[in-house]
Amino acid sequence: MIKLTSLEAGRFKLDGGAMFGVVPKRIWDQLNPADADNMCSWSMRSLLIETGDRKIIVDCGIGFKQGDKFRSHFYPYGRELEASLAQVAIPPEAITDVFITHFHFDHVGGALKQNSAGKVVPTFPNATYWSNEVHYKYALEPNAREKASFLQENFVPLKDQGLLQYIDYQKEDVEWLPHLKVRFVDGHTSAQMILIIEAEPTIVFCADLMPSIWHVPLPYIMAYDMQPMLTLEEKQRLLDEAIEHKWKLFFEHDPVTESGLVVKNDRGKYSIVV
Repeated sequence: MIKLTSLEAGRFKLDGGAMFGVVPKRIWDQLNPADADNMCSWSMRSLLIETGDRKIIVDCGIGFKQGDKFRSHFYPYGRELEASLAQVAIPPEAITDVFITHFHFDHVGGALKQNSAGKVVPTFPNATYWSNEVHYKYALEPNAREKASFLQENFVPLKDQGLLQYIDYQKEDVEWLPHLKVRFVDGHTSAQMILIIEAEPTIVFCADLMPSIWHVPLPYIMAYDMQPMLTLEEKQRLLDEAIEHKWKLFFEHDPVTESGLVVKNDRGKYSIVV
């Protein structure tokens, strides 16, 4: 039996134009209205998976170890992940595994924290942290366009402290643990990992392949994506499979909608039924 619990890991702001790509502001501003600086608020939603003797966290939010200059760019606010875990009576020490979809700061920053002595330590001290070697090497030496999203202090200490394990990168879905499969997608960033959770119903943790319900329509692709046409292919494949198998999609960054089922109308347009 698999138990799933959605957990808030804080909220932050990003430029609306960057989040919606080629979609005009007069359209997307009706979905997630921007402030005077063109910034929109987004969720950082983690997922707790309890299966057998394992307690697994999927993604960790930004965390709170970054300085004021960083915070002034992204305005992180709201309840941190540890506080959300406390609400369901689970201490950080009880987490056995942390699955990191990719090393962008808003997904991995909360994996590490500073203790009272100022030392960087794992937020979940008894956990194994999971990524893949292709993405780790890419994050160490990213292209200039993506470099600002990879802060080495968020993930290199995991490797240095012997806490990081790799899942083998493959073109087909990989079984990571019983009832947990990994799909590697490359449109947003190299070797991002999407988690397919075979529960009732199957839940797909979409990460940044589809960060919100508003990114389900095919043209809605972030300007942050390194290979947008590949994102388009990867997204359409997942949407079609979700319809066929009645999978439910889980949206990490949607500030309103947590999850939903995919439907397609007679004009070929995809949407979500909550």
